Amino acid sequence: MTAPAPGIIIAAPASNQGKTLVTMSLIRALTMCGLRVAAAKVGPDYIDPCFHAAAGASPCHNLDPWAMRPATIAGLIGRLGENTDLIVCEGVMGLFDGVGDAAGSTADLAILTGWPIVLAMDVRGQGASAAAVLRGFATHRPDVAVTGVILNRVGSEDHAELLAAAIGRALPGLTVFGSLPRCDALALPDRHLGLVQASEHPDLDGFLDKAADLITARVDLERLRGAACAGPASTGVAVPLPPPGQRIAVARDDAFAFSYASVLEGWRAQGAEVSFFSPLNDDPPDGMVDAVHLPGGYPELHAGALSANTRFRDGLCEAAARGAAIIGECGGYMAMGHGLVDERGTRHEMAGLLPLETSFADRRLHLGYRRVVLRCDSPLGVRGTAFAGHEFHYASVLSQGAGEPLFTATDARGSELGAVGLIKGRVAGSFVHLIDLAE
Repeated sequence: MTAPAPGIIIAAPASNQGKTLVTMSLIRALTMCGLRVAAAKVGPDYIDPCFHAAAGASPCHNLDPWAMRPATIAGLIGRLGENTDLIVCEGVMGLFDGVGDAAGSTADLAILTGWPIVLAMDVRGQGASAAAVLRGFATHRPDVAVTGVILNRVGSEDHAELLAAAIGRALPGLTVFGSLPRCDALALPDRHLGLVQASEHPDLDGFLDKAADLITARVDLERLRGAACAGPASTGVAVPLPPPGQRIAVARDDAFAFSYASVLEGWRAQGAEVSFFSPLNDDPPDGMVDAVHLPGGYPELHAGALSANTRFRDGLCEAAARGAAIIGECGGYMAMGHGLVDERGTRHEMAGLLPLETSFADRRLHLGYRRVVLRCDSPLGVRGTAFAGHEFHYASVLSQGAGEPLFTATDARGSELGAVGLIKGRVAGSFVHLIDLAE
């Protein structure tokens, strides 16, 4: 049994309040103080965890109360608690935001773990009214412990003092851990799927050090650490998904970066060997692997390079020809098709492993949790195996040729979505990012 480590959740009243910046700043600052900090992120997100991993130099694990089985979450909490002084977890969207009646929210994870909430709150344009907002969040659910707040984007020292005084009068039991000024130098650029990836930041270490210096000067880190609470003791190893092979080559670069640490570690825990290759560097998968995984990412931004990289494309085809399993998710699925049309309307030749043409010329949002069931035996499992996953992309399917559908899908509310994805022999893919077995 793993001894429980203390944890704390950085949440917010809504999206775009600054919780990602606050979380990565705390992780880097506490790490610089000599603490062993583990990072977590609530919900389905690939981009924010990479910033947190870079801030603390260790993998950041997603904890998803909707898509993960309780045993998977328990195993991951145990993994996070190994040789750890503190777990810092970033929430998702607003504190109580989830699916339908808030299922899968940050509040749900707080109840599951016992970790208290510290709100990161954007206070631009607010004075004493901020106290009323905080009162609502602190009292909305008695089973969710909101222990304090970090005020973000304060306009001046006078503004910060006014806010702290108003909150102290209205909520004497809630701690104002500190305040952060508006700082253009710490703004993070974004694009259509979220923040620009950590790997694309021109000076990520320098950025993180600057953010850590700011939060160290403006937030009471010792008091914040003291507010953390130990979570439940956890046993077992998290194995969300069965490995698609014994030796698995995973595409990893700026075009294919969307892999969950929990899935890769789960494959290794089940005895699989995992290696990496870069399609953008025109690397083929290792010739000895029996499975290739093409995760999601931004192939649409690099479609010209991927089309020109014949060693990569030929290597995929050679792997498929010798009977290796080729599995693609979202961006990886698109790269397995015959062609991809970028946002300018230019078509780029892809690997041609599946009869699929996709386009970003007319972007349409596809977003939400999915429950999918295999329609036939495949490298992912036997017919009838159910998975929980998530879909988030702007691609349109221009054409889909002869091929057997991979999954039958429903959304988070149970509405039927019909057949999704394609399978052709041992080559399979869909737009769904698989997170865990569903049962």
